[in-house]
Amino acid sequence: MQHHAGGTGRPAFVLLEDGAWFAGRLVGRGAPGFGEVVFTTNLTGYQETFTDPSYLGQIVVMTAPMIGNYGITLTDDESARPQVSGVVVRELARHYSNWQGKRSLADWLAAAGVPIVTEVDTRRLTRHIRDRGAMRGVIAEGSEPTDALRAQLLASPSMEGLDLASRATTRVAYTQGEGPLVVAFDYGLKRNIVRMLERTGFRVEVVPAETTAEQVLERHPAGVFLSNGPGDPGAVDYAQRTIRTLAETGLPIFGICLGHQLLGLAFGGSTTKMSYGHRGGNHPVQDLATGRVLITTQNHGFAVVGGPDGVSGAPDLEVTHLNLNDGTVEGLRHRYLPVFAVQYHPEAAPGPHDAYPHFAQFLAAVRTRLGENAATS
Repeated sequence: MQHHAGGTGRPAFVLLEDGAWFAGRLVGRGAPGFGEVVFTTNLTGYQETFTDPSYLGQIVVMTAPMIGNYGITLTDDESARPQVSGVVVRELARHYSNWQGKRSLADWLAAAGVPIVTEVDTRRLTRHIRDRGAMRGVIAEGSEPTDALRAQLLASPSMEGLDLASRATTRVAYTQGEGPLVVAFDYGLKRNIVRMLERTGFRVEVVPAETTAEQVLERHPAGVFLSNGPGDPGAVDYAQRTIRTLAETGLPIFGICLGHQLLGLAFGGSTTKMSYGHRGGNHPVQDLATGRVLITTQNHGFAVVGGPDGVSGAPDLEVTHLNLNDGTVEGLRHRYLPVFAVQYHPEAAPGPHDAYPHFAQFLAAVRTRLGENAATS
């Protein structure tokens, strides 16, 4: 199965592990690029998307037909560099127009060694992933795949069982902001999350993924934050033990995305790999307590197993939010401890701001805890 394209750039293609391949043109350098092929429905925010550490190890297909038309700015990175293994687009804008734009998307990706393939039938490729599920793939130069490349692809790592949090994390702790101290575990943390915590009124100390509960408690935090990140949550077993230990001290804990999944696992739940995941800025999520629907930004390929009645294997966790497209678990709260998490990204970047109030919810939990401590001391 293939789709042929002509035009600028060198002949190239996206090959999937089921044998399907989609022809296009390679711009810049960096091929071959191996990774799990996924798609996002975001219309804008490609710079934030490509620098989001949750996309580490993935080739991202953009469903919006033209990408790159507003260039790259100095302020929109969500981490220090592009994290994706490759980018696939229908049309790459040759010229950008934006008062903040500093360079073209093609130049920026080329400088980072990330291959970009344009003139691909992305609608067909996206429909294929929707039908068959996200799978391993490779971006390579040439007119068609070789047997050697197919063998190389089948030998590449699968996303299941892969701990990428320990690769995406910071190596050194750092602090910013003023206010009550929150220790934020970096499993692949987006910068805008730190900005939002800071804006909410916290002093945030970001620590490496493998920081122990004892090391956190030595800092005497007022709360703990669990970040987003890439890979299989089931493989990040060291984090599950740490989260459980910290939660049982009574510390307020707030988790996002991978942090949400790890929280579910820490209290006895399980996670499953979704067929093609949720990636985009338009996912409807219902708050079960109020019936209110939030339009959310999402980026994940695994989900906590459960439903409106709870999480399998985790009786202490209550399901607070559900995805209205497929019924997957989108929010958790501990029945007795000040612990909650959401699967979506309340900090957006890019996307809607419906879920911003979760940061204030965390601040309220921290203030309650601080008030209780002051009353007993």
